[in-house]
Amino acid sequence: MKRTTKILIALVVLLVVARLLLPYFVLRYVNKTLADMGSYTGHVEDIDIQLLRGAYQIDDLRIRKINGKIKEPFLYMPKTDLSVEWASLFKGELVSEVEAYKPELNFAFSEDEASSQTGAEVDWTAYLKKLLPISINRFAVINGRIDLTSLVTQPRADLSLQNFNAELRNIRNVDDKANKLPSPVRATADAPGYGGKLDFSANMNLLKVMPDFDYNLRFTDVQLPKINNLAREYANIDFEKGTVSIYSEMAMYDGRFNGYIKPLTKDMKIFKLNERENRSVGKFFTELLAQAGTTLLTNPRQDQVATRIPLSGTTENVTTAVWPTIFGLLRNAYIEAFKGQLDNNITFGDALKSVKDNLKEARAENKAERKEKREERKAERKAKREERKRERQRT
Repeated sequence: MKRTTKILIALVVLLVVARLLLPYFVLRYVNKTLADMGSYTGHVEDIDIQLLRGAYQIDDLRIRKINGKIKEPFLYMPKTDLSVEWASLFKGELVSEVEAYKPELNFAFSEDEASSQTGAEVDWTAYLKKLLPISINRFAVINGRIDLTSLVTQPRADLSLQNFNAELRNIRNVDDKANKLPSPVRATADAPGYGGKLDFSANMNLLKVMPDFDYNLRFTDVQLPKINNLAREYANIDFEKGTVSIYSEMAMYDGRFNGYIKPLTKDMKIFKLNERENRSVGKFFTELLAQAGTTLLTNPRQDQVATRIPLSGTTENVTTAVWPTIFGLLRNAYIEAFKGQLDNNITFGDALKSVKDNLKEARAENKAERKEKREERKAERKAKREERKRERQRT
């Protein structure tokens, strides 16, 4: 056997051995990275390396809260595929894409720290960068589930979003450098316990610390009796029947936003004279007054109560216009019923205009402040001149 042939065989054997051992070393590295994440810890069961595709798959990733009272893990991902995004590589950009299959995310809300599980105290992006050092340009969730538990504790109210599918594309802005909102986002989900459907779409700039965005959101056909736990907690009423849909548009630029929320109820009934459960006197009159108000504000043709709530301001200071909201209720009832759809009248240009108007206001305020200071200095100099004049006259 020739020496060259022996060398080639040795290299092939070496590559095969390296390929067999690589998943073991990667698995150790990943589990070591996930073991200590502050108040959370994680573990992966298996990793499969696919060198030709430039990818690896993580099987059975679980992240749990340490010393927590919650049985469910904060995050469970049966299968996650992390790979090089070849389409971007051909454009000269080395970025990656991640696909998570049937992930489950479990949030819990409680004043008791041990019973709370939100993940807000951990910088998840730092650990994601350790697991995948190449910047992510596409992230997709296939058939996921998000559980929000203990929204109200007594009695307990939970919300589960199932069949959750989402995709974020062009996160690193590989495709369109000139676009102010280069990253399209789309998400859909069902809320089977409430009968509702979620549809969210947006264009975003995810490269900023405070992302810019322009979103549309629909959360339709939620069964009102299904949210009675929340209604009892916050309004002391029960819904007998009806549905509610939420429509919203919002645009934000440099932390300033413009938009609206449009709630629309159909066939809503609150008061029932003969309720089976023992109802307090206070709740009886609360529901009676709520039903009377609902009757006055219901559009008789569409059997709906609706309004449009304008929202504007900054992330630190949200402003809600009260009178337009009230007028919206009256308009829907007596002039023209709101349609169960987006109004399509909020654009990213509105957010840009808001920022420009804010800059004009700031410049005007600074100008007025400078003028006031000049007047103060002028008055001080005049007072000093008069004081010196009086001193000369005395001498």
